[in-house]
Amino acid sequence: MVSLICTLQDHRDDVNWCAFSPTLLATCSADKTVRIYNTQDFSEVPYSPLSGHGYGVHCCCFSACGQYLASCSTDGSTVVWSTDTGEIEAVLEHPGRNPVRVCAFSPDSSHLVSGASDGTLGLWDFRTKTLHRTGAVNDTTMVACSFTPCGQMFVTGSTYGDLRLWDLDMNQLHAEKNTHDLGVTCCCFGPKILSGSGTVQFRLASCGQDSTLKIWTVSRSNTGSCKMQLLHTLTGQSAPVLSCAFSADGQLLVSGSVDKTVTVYDASQGTLLYTLNQHERYVTACAFSPSTPLFATGSMDKTVNIWRVEDGHSGHVETATFSCEGRKLLCHSRLLVSDWSEEDVGAWLCEEGLQALVENFKANNIDGAELISLTKETLASELNIESVGLRSKVLRKVEELKAGCVCTGVPDEYLCPITRELMKDPVIAADGYSYEREAIESWIATKNRSSPMTNLPLQTTLLTPNRTLKMAIGRWRTSQ
Repeated sequence: MVSLICTLQDHRDDVNWCAFSPTLLATCSADKTVRIYNTQDFSEVPYSPLSGHGYGVHCCCFSACGQYLASCSTDGSTVVWSTDTGEIEAVLEHPGRNPVRVCAFSPDSSHLVSGASDGTLGLWDFRTKTLHRTGAVNDTTMVACSFTPCGQMFVTGSTYGDLRLWDLDMNQLHAEKNTHDLGVTCCCFGPKILSGSGTVQFRLASCGQDSTLKIWTVSRSNTGSCKMQLLHTLTGQSAPVLSCAFSADGQLLVSGSVDKTVTVYDASQGTLLYTLNQHERYVTACAFSPSTPLFATGSMDKTVNIWRVEDGHSGHVETATFSCEGRKLLCHSRLLVSDWSEEDVGAWLCEEGLQALVENFKANNIDGAELISLTKETLASELNIESVGLRSKVLRKVEELKAGCVCTGVPDEYLCPITRELMKDPVIAADGYSYEREAIESWIATKNRSSPMTNLPLQTTLLTPNRTLKMAIGRWRTSQ
């Protein structure tokens, strides 16, 4: 049995990745933030969200001990964070400063690999935070990476559709071509090392644009030769499969798809156990907890669902009903903040871990319009909140809300593809897409004149004002 135990809806844009440590869950988004939650009750830690990236965050991963978190972004960097304080420990600039699409720690956290949109790889010595080796696959984008359980090799997947196995000196040990038609989207190794008859074997899962999830055996002999053998092709989803992850014991395999479903398989037999339908848009991310029977799924609906796997395989799916402690998806998110009722404000306080203030706000008739006009003085004098720290937290959450609500319900074509913010001065670039002028000018100045949308060279840096779009945005703003 699989039960949905809570839904997190703090991100303001697509959720791109989820990762667990033994005690924390990290999620990252196109909204340029990384958010961290305690896995005991899925409350957000005090220093969350992490806001060190300039553009959308594609991937995040924990070191083995959970002391560090790495996140990578369109801004061309991989940022290393302390999970104790939320402070930045290091910024690893990818060679060429191209958008970094994926990053992964080795099991012993001695290495970190990052893969970029131009097909380059950076292998970092994590202890010294220095670049150890580089590699590349031409004419493709690196979108997937996973280390073997022994930590001596890693596999990469690309939009070209191939899976490649590398050692720590960036020697390519094996290339499996055309594994997924139209491209690989994700790959991950199972947790176990299988040995026998002079070889070491690993289980590898991969998924792709061909709507399949595949399970492979990756073998390396004592002579150093490597090979891959396909064990199962899983077809439980009807559209491209965007993410996959093994459970901590290697017995289950979960995947998320463009068809909005999450599927759970018996990894040994390749049999479908559950199909979950609680997301409203593409399921882009999934991850199992290493210490509890939980997994998380992230989606373009801006939510993260937390699921519990119970003993037995009845095929039954339950959805738990939660009060404010469970962080359920609420209807107030569809309204402008200024239109919120007092009840909507109370629900928002619960979502933000401020449920102790609900009765106080209700007694003072704080609705949405009152909420966004709160000041430090009114919190102290009118609402009688004595704690300076609590007043600061309320104001910080209100500022986040005001910043995020600008883009709530905004037609996607009004958002800059780079910043994912409402455009004020839209311009058309040589690739035919419209961007915020300041964002695309900054991109061109630092990104070697490649298109943010296609990664192809821009034939010219000439930008044409998109006056039609600007007027449409103006009319939309007036209507709001």
